[in-house]
Amino acid sequence: MSNSLINSSKKAVVILSGGLDSTTCMGLAKAKGYDLYPISFDYGQRHRIELENAKQVAEHYGVSNRHKIIKLDFLRDFGGSALTDDSIDVPNVVSGTTGSEASEIPVTYVPGRNLLFLSIATSYAEVTGSEAIYIGVNALDYSGYPDCRPEFINKVEEVIALATKVGVEGKGITIETPLINWTKAQIIQEGLKIGVPYELTTSCYNGKAEACGECDSCRLRLKGFEEAGSKDPIAYL
Repeated sequence: MSNSLINSSKKAVVILSGGLDSTTCMGLAKAKGYDLYPISFDYGQRHRIELENAKQVAEHYGVSNRHKIIKLDFLRDFGGSALTDDSIDVPNVVSGTTGSEASEIPVTYVPGRNLLFLSIATSYAEVTGSEAIYIGVNALDYSGYPDCRPEFINKVEEVIALATKVGVEGKGITIETPLINWTKAQIIQEGLKIGVPYELTTSCYNGKAEACGECDSCRLRLKGFEEAGSKDPIAYL
């Protein structure tokens, strides 16, 4: 859909990490006819290389001028996660269960991350007049993070309705989670149908120029492409 055909009153903020899921959300929001307002976060993550990918994705969709990168590097000062604390190793073994079946929350969980992301994205949405926030949370093929569950998203949406001017006025901002009940293979299949540029994305938690292929995130990604009957276009060590 060309930019000239997009209704400028239909806007969406997309939380864009530069990874596979968030980039698929970008493509899905575009396909729905939304004018895109991507927002990314530099929270001192080990894999900060993903921010360069996010910039490339924003450029691909022609919205670099609207792409915001917000610094939240105090999360690295807090630590407590393998993604923000160099003293905690990124695990290279995928746990036997995922999603609601996961018995332990992995060390790659970043405390408060999605809560902060959604709060700041809400501010950007209200300022830009966006009616939706897209976030690539998933309750099936993911590592068991508590802030990726539907019940979390529902509660945050309730808070947004109470805490914003547009919410009080009855207009509201919805949180769109199109991937929440899809397997990684389904996400990839849908993304390929609409031309999502997976070659511009990264999923590796180790933050190398070439993905490690061993961390939890890489393994889930590779498994998804295999089950989708497609080849992952990015380079691996």
